[in-house]
Amino acid sequence: MSAEDNINLWEEHLRGEFLTKNHHESLATMVDGASVYTLPTGWGATGKASLGPLYRDEFIPSIPPDWRHTLLNRVATEICIAEEARIQFHHTQRMDWFLPGVPPTGKEIDVTFIIFVEFRDGKMAAERIYWDHAAVLRQAGLLK
Repeated sequence: MSAEDNINLWEEHLRGEFLTKNHHESLATMVDGASVYTLPTGWGATGKASLGPLYRDEFIPSIPPDWRHTLLNRVATEICIAEEARIQFHHTQRMDWFLPGVPPTGKEIDVTFIIFVEFRDGKMAAERIYWDHAAVLRQAGLLK
């Protein structure tokens, strides 16, 4: 696939997560053995059968209503995308993929995500998300 095709597929994946909040739409953009992992917390899984419940029951319902995702930089090729994005929201609900075991703090979180997406056979094969977790813990009032 071309870099542009990969960007379109990635944006379709994000629409399922954040706009329509439909895990089936997001999973449809992935190969069967796709993997998704948030490296600071170790949340994620490999394979659509494992990712489906995580997206449906944990990830998508936990997105705060004021979530803002601002693209800062993106490099796309025929095999991958590397993206830098500013994420801002108030921690008003439990988000075990982001702050495992932490009840809502109400605090404003403002952090940069680095996201790597790999493609295979016209679909997403892997997604890895990185952020400065110590900065998040400080903003949430959990670390001095």
